Amino acid sequence: MMERMRLVLALLLAPAVAHADVDWAKGIVTAPGVGVADRHAPNPAVARGTSRRVAEDAARAKLAGEIAALPLAGGGKVGDKAKDAAVKARLAAAVEHAISIAAEPETDGAWRVTMGVPIEAVRQALAGPRVLADAGDGPPAAVIVDGVGGKPAVGVVGAATVWVTDVPAWAKDAPHVAGKRGKGGAIEGIDVQPQALYVIVGKP
Repeated sequence: MMERMRLVLALLLAPAVAHADVDWAKGIVTAPGVGVADRHAPNPAVARGTSRRVAEDAARAKLAGEIAALPLAGGGKVGDKAKDAAVKARLAAAVEHAISIAAEPETDGAWRVTMGVPIEAVRQALAGPRVLADAGDGPPAAVIVDGVGGKPAVGVVGAATVWVTDVPAWAKDAPHVAGKRGKGGAIEGIDVQPQALYVIVGKP
């Protein structure tokens, strides 16, 4: 595990690695990884255990590179913030705990996997964990933010966000607020509830 963490830390300041993907509408960064079977393993079962770890580590390496290249609302890239030791450690932890989205074993003992890191995990790695205040009856689960243009970026509001061109069906009954891009790219003019998911609607 320590070896994997060192690999992730080294890649947080590196350029993005090909084949990773950022889906702002789903709020996740994904990357594939392939682990070739160990030909010296005593049997396919042992080979599969080793090759899956290799595949997952390869996917994490790509995730680290892609996350480092994500744009920030205030300008620059996520990797710029990784120069701070505490932020770098939190980003490395987010990559280390990447979600296994798909895993397919091959007949020869190899594995093909897809791993993902939520963009909200990246935002919290930069800003620290959310502080959820007692809100009485509680805020809405989702809030639609209208009138926001420009390209997606991490940290435009102090809460989880997804970016869409049209309001999704699952959020059709959510309340609407009007926002605008302020200085540095952050969204201004809205009362942010950290517990809510902000669905940002606009044309890139």
